[in-house]
Amino acid sequence: MTLRGQPLRPGDTVALTAPSGLLKEPALLERAEALLRGFGFQVRVGASCRAGRGYLAGDDALRAGDLNACFADPAVRAIVCLKGGYGVLRLLERLDYPAIARNPKALVGYSDITALHLALNQRCGLATLHGPMATSAALLEGDPYSVRSWLAALTSAVPLGFLAPPAGAPALRPLAPGSARGPLAGGNLATLAATLGTPFELDARGRILFLEDIDERPYKVDRMLTQLRLAGKFRDCAGILLGDWNNCVPDPGEASLSLEEVFQDLLVPAGKPILAGFPAGHCVPNATFPLGVEAVLDAQAGTVEVVEAALG
Repeated sequence: MTLRGQPLRPGDTVALTAPSGLLKEPALLERAEALLRGFGFQVRVGASCRAGRGYLAGDDALRAGDLNACFADPAVRAIVCLKGGYGVLRLLERLDYPAIARNPKALVGYSDITALHLALNQRCGLATLHGPMATSAALLEGDPYSVRSWLAALTSAVPLGFLAPPAGAPALRPLAPGSARGPLAGGNLATLAATLGTPFELDARGRILFLEDIDERPYKVDRMLTQLRLAGKFRDCAGILLGDWNNCVPDPGEASLSLEEVFQDLLVPAGKPILAGFPAGHCVPNATFPLGVEAVLDAQAGTVEVVEAALG
């Protein structure tokens, strides 16, 4: 059974929390608060947003406690992660999943937040939203497509329908033919690979698997995709949706395969429908879309359609 939060309405309270990395520019927190208030929401700022411990936004107990408190607070209607970085994997054993399941609400983020999406989808059956965080350039710089997509995903009680790229952007590219239906799952490739062999390992069975990453040279993308392939994830999934691969290029002069060759070598042989070029991940524009709800991927038509509501 899919658990869903409630769609946001003007005046609702949104919680900012930082389950991952340290916010290195404190002024961005003020901008993030102003952004959310400008959208018409009240803002509650969690203690983790102003904390720090090395590269983390506070120690594990503080970050996990902040996240648990956001879910437990009946005044909070949705949770927006402040930023990514690294640190969510350290929290997964500290989260109160029964309490979260009793208090379902929208949660949005990407990158390292992938680990949180996985845990909430698989442990609680909670639908979550893969999209820009409160300090993401796509929102703070007011990219129209990204803002519209983000607000639509957080305020809609009906299925989002077709996830179209921005007007004038290239169409999604089929890498392998066919169509598939299943819940959307996945996110950042490096984070997904890091879950393998743990109690929070990605369950790809029957799912449409979304993948993206940033700043990884092609051989590293190859290595992580090979990890997923050897773990049976491409055999088990229903289809594959490839997002943005920001700066995933070889070093100058480095002998390298292209990303396209890596995808052809490691993904296409699985015989699953594959679409590439979806504008989501570490990019601007950056689409917001649900994880944990049903979608239909049609490689022939070059479309992805969300057919189940994530909120409501």
